[in-house]
Amino acid sequence: MKNNYESKIQAAAHLFGGSLCAVAVMLFLPSALAQNLYVAGANNGRITEITPGGTQSTFAAGLSAPYGLAFDSSGNLYEADNNSGIIYKFTPGGARSTFASGVGGVEGLAFDSVGNLFASQFGPGGSIFEYTSGGVRSTFASGVSVTALAFDSTGNLFATAGGMVGSIYEFTSGGTRTTYASGLSYPVGLAFDSTGNLYEADYGSGKVNEFTPGGVESTFASGLSGPTFIAFSGEPLPVPEPSACGLMLIGATLLLALCRTCLWPNTY
Repeated sequence: MKNNYESKIQAAAHLFGGSLCAVAVMLFLPSALAQNLYVAGANNGRITEITPGGTQSTFAAGLSAPYGLAFDSSGNLYEADNNSGIIYKFTPGGARSTFASGVGGVEGLAFDSVGNLFASQFGPGGSIFEYTSGGVRSTFASGVSVTALAFDSTGNLFATAGGMVGSIYEFTSGGTRTTYASGLSYPVGLAFDSTGNLYEADYGSGKVNEFTPGGVESTFASGLSGPTFIAFSGEPLPVPEPSACGLMLIGATLLLALCRTCLWPNTY
């Protein structure tokens, strides 16, 4: 028997219809639905700001395929400019500066608990870079082509990788990599709940998988049409660009991103 979450997720998929998928973008939402939402549009080169009442305005324009978004603890917004290989920093007032450059194929962004920014570089010979608050870069992991990034409560970094036969990697704070889960089908989004369970949006199989802290896998929801990104209140929230996609609130805390324009299989 379907749980209430699964029924609502399938209803959302039916509402949007068609083949659903999304562009990889990230943002940090300190309290879900309470603050303005920032959405990266990879096709139009803009970051759109949306108030809780739904009013939209352009926060930044003239970007080159913006993907990942993440907020630091001071409210500055960081954007992964995929085509230019630049990570831009925007003040709350919208002033833009270059935080880092020369990061070709940059996609996912995530901050750790002490304010260091991690960025994933997708593609052959990809890396995960770590930046101090001052912009000093070091290579956290190399030879890995990953997309979404998420930290657990103990500081371990999780990342989705691969295509038809995909995996979730786990990195210790020292950069040691192990395969946390394998045999997945186009894994995209990652999110942790408040008790440490990891959820993964499995685009290829149409499922959302749940992993206990011990790594035991189960199906949280199935029969979905191209699930891409999921997030819990207070967790890094990947969202699609507004011209092609939609967000659906599932229950009180779980958000699901759905999108009509099919991009993900072409990136692997």
